[in-house]
Parts: sequence; C-alpha cells; structure tokens
Amino acid sequence: MKRPRFLPDNFVLAIIGMVVLATFLPAHGSAVPVLGWMTNIAVALLFFLHGARLSRDAVVAGILHWRLHLVIFLATFALFPILGLILKPVFEPVLGSTLYMGMLFICALPSTVQSSIAFTSVARGNIPAAICAASFSNLIGIVLTPLLVGLLFTVQSSGEHPFSLDAIYKIVLLLLVPFVAGQIARRWIGNWVIKNKSWLKYVDQSSILLVVYGAFSEAVMEGIWHQVSFQTLVWLLVVCSILLALIMLILTFGSRKLGFNKEDEIAIVFCGSKKSLATGVPIAQILFVGQPMGLLILPIMLFHQIQLMVCAMLANRYAKRPETAPEQHD
Repeated sequence: MKRPRFLPDNFVLAIIGMVVLATFLPAHGSAVPVLGWMTNIAVALLFFLHGARLSRDAVVAGILHWRLHLVIFLATFALFPILGLILKPVFEPVLGSTLYMGMLFICALPSTVQSSIAFTSVARGNIPAAICAASFSNLIGIVLTPLLVGLLFTVQSSGEHPFSLDAIYKIVLLLLVPFVAGQIARRWIGNWVIKNKSWLKYVDQSSILLVVYGAFSEAVMEGIWHQVSFQTLVWLLVVCSILLALIMLILTFGSRKLGFNKEDEIAIVFCGSKKSLATGVPIAQILFVGQPMGLLILPIMLFHQIQLMVCAMLANRYAKRPETAPEQHD
C-alpha cells in the first residue's frame, strides 16, 4: 500500500528513531571517538558518491538557461539569508539565540536534489532545468554554505566567528576532496552507481543517521530536552512554516513577474524553496565542533519534513492543470 503523501517517509522516521535512541542510549565515554571516526568515513563516502552521480554534461547544458538558474541561485543563497536576518526580531524572541542560529544555518544551505527533481516531475515542470539547478546548488554549496554560515553567524554574534581554519580544512578533506574524487572516478564507476542507486541510497542515509545520532547523543549529555520545551518546539514549527511560505510566495509571484512560463515557474519554486538535510547535517558536524549541534540542526530536521509535505501538496495541485492550457508567459 502506498504511503499517504502527508505522512513522514521512512528516512524521516529513521531520523526520529535516531533522536529517540540518542535520548535513551546516548554515546558516551570511549564510544564517542569511535563514532566520530565512523561518521567521518561515512560523510566522505557520501560526498564521493555525490561526485560520482553528478553529470558534468547536465551542468554544462543547464548553463544555457542562465536566467532561471540565476533566480534559483539567488533565492537559495541570497533571498533566504536576507529573510533570515530581517526576521530576527520575530524569530529570535520566541526561539532563543541558539535555535535562531539554526534557522540561519537553514538559510545558508543548498537546495535538495532528489526531491526537487521529483516534485518538479510530478508537477509537470521543467525537469532538465530542475536537474541542472539542484545539482549546481549542491556543488556550489560545498564551498559557499560554510562561507555564508560564517558571514551570517558573524553578523548574528556581533563579530564572533562560528568556526576555525581547522573546520575549513575538514570541509576540504571530508567534503570537497571526496566529491572531486567521485567526479574523477565517474568515468569508471558512474554507470555502476546509477544502476545501483536503489540500494546505494542507504549508504547516503546511513551517514546522515550517524551524524544525527552523534549530535543528539552529545546534546542529550548536555541536557537538550531540559533546554527545549514543548512550547518552543511548537514555535519552531511555526517559524519554519513562515519562512517556507514567504519564500514560496516570493518565488511564485516573482517568477511570473519576470516572465517565466509555467514549467519554469515550477522548477524555480521547487528548487529555490528547498533546503538539503543530506548536505546540511554533515556540514554542521564539521562546522559546529564544540557548539550545541543538536539544537543547531533541529530546525533543518523540522524544516525538511515541512517542505516535503507542502511541496507534495503543491506538486499535486500543479499537476491538475489542463494539459492544453495556454502558458501565462513566454
């Protein structure tokens, strides 16, 4: 039986399971460094596989539709951060400083790949553009996201930078180097990776689950559930929903004003409004050493599920438009 669209998928349920496991059986003592090594290896493998999957031809072809990709790029890496900073007087009082910084972290993340393309496909949008835009967003996000996090957190903390040169070194070693290695190895293993993507996705997901378990183990040891009340969680849900709604409204009406057709509008809305949990959690694991990472990644975990549910409903609504309907824009 097919899972209803509004229910969490199995991966989200697994993430919740890791949070519950960390709550009752957190890693501590000698298990912590072992978990750290396992996580680093899994994250490096994750980005190696990303590199092996990404088609360079798709990226080059996508550059031809530069106006669409520019809009998605600016939405992901400019509009989101600007809204995050503008809404500080609204968000920070109800969330507190650390969770608000987690919201800023969301604003710096790249777009998702699989779900952006899937929803664009369901909605009968511009699929090639979605593939190029989402892939490019993740590629540039490896470098740009840490820089944006540094800028946003510096502004938020009045000059206090969130990470050191050691963090930059780890980003290069654990994210960029494996990604480049995957691109180089693509000529030999690319077809194999694509053919076996049905089970290789579990390799990707396992790395995320390890990071979530490690982050929440540390957070539980530091008393996260004494710091976050049920009321705060409700406010976090509301804040994530407000941010997503604002972005989607701006992109929907903005793409129409800019003269994009319906297919391009769909690609812009789905690629420009999504944020990647798969990229964000590993980056957080590197950037936020010595900081309350459990609190910092809690917003993206909630935002991820909200965006899946909202985009599923919106994709179905787009898909119901008549096949022969005239385009609104040229």
